[in-house]
Amino acid sequence: MPKITYIENSGNSQIIEVANGLSVMEGAVQNDIPGIDADCGGGMACATCHVYVKEKWLDRLPKKEEGEEDMLDMAYEPKRNSRLSCQIIVSDELDGLSVSIPSKQG
Repeated sequence: MPKITYIENSGNSQIIEVANGLSVMEGAVQNDIPGIDADCGGGMACATCHVYVKEKWLDRLPKKEEGEEDMLDMAYEPKRNSRLSCQIIVSDELDGLSVSIPSKQG
């Protein structure tokens, strides 16, 4: 299974094995990663699973859809590398992906 690194705002990090086909958000929720609230359960109706993707991974992810861009506008301190973790589907190609969690969710 691919390993995803979740870096909390405090600097603590956890490396979690996440099954292919799950989202980065689902991996966080199933493993009690603090800071990813996922209030809408992955329906792209909020921005409470906002993460910052490490720059080297941005080109390996699918492009943001318009709906994701709209939700990120409501996120806390969005940046160029902001993504909704519910929209990042885990695959073998993402083994080693690293995401940072903002200090709070929108």
